[in-house]
Amino acid sequence: MPLQSWFHLERIPEPEVMDDLDGVEAYSAAASQAYLERIDRTFVEHALSLGVAEGHALDIGTGPGVIPIMLAARVPGLRLTGVDLSEPMLQMAREAAQEAGVADRLDFRVGDGKSLPLSERSFDLVLCNSLLHHLPDPLALLNEISRLVRPGGAILLRDLRRPSRLEFPLHALWFGRHYSGVMSQLYRDSLQAAYTRAELESLLRRSQLAGARVFRTGRTHIGIQREAR
Repeated sequence: MPLQSWFHLERIPEPEVMDDLDGVEAYSAAASQAYLERIDRTFVEHALSLGVAEGHALDIGTGPGVIPIMLAARVPGLRLTGVDLSEPMLQMAREAAQEAGVADRLDFRVGDGKSLPLSERSFDLVLCNSLLHHLPDPLALLNEISRLVRPGGAILLRDLRRPSRLEFPLHALWFGRHYSGVMSQLYRDSLQAAYTRAELESLLRRSQLAGARVFRTGRTHIGIQREAR
């Protein structure tokens, strides 16, 4: 086996839809949520830095709606649509939006991010947090984002970074230390399903997204971003 192949960790995609009750309950458990909320806040800060202070934002793979709810609370001039394939997750999102008092500016609906019944060039900001590792090939997602975002609009996709075969055991142990039980296994599965930076750069080159670039955040996350123009 070539040395480079020996270091390479095979990518195993996760299921695209999280709608089993064990997974949903593990995701929403208090201990998991406390850590995930800190990570989500860094995503929101990153989104806010892209230069969109008003208009219409789209969150693809919104899950329980944490990102759009946080953004709605921070940016009064922003309307947000969240789409996801999991109805149980969307029900959690709707209830959370009501509790946060921002439901009037949020619309949660079932939808496949690779093909959405939405008008082209209709969003000032398109977001996608932790969805890429669920997709065997996210090219259709990137091209759909290119269709939906307005010229000069901002884009932010972020996900886990898949470590090398040698890195994986310690990486999963250290960065997964905040999880337990089902969520701990879900984290390991997500880590192995994630992309490397080289894979993401190749994907971006093949896509229709213009003016975007790949970024890395610390040792755990990579993604694609484009600032508003």
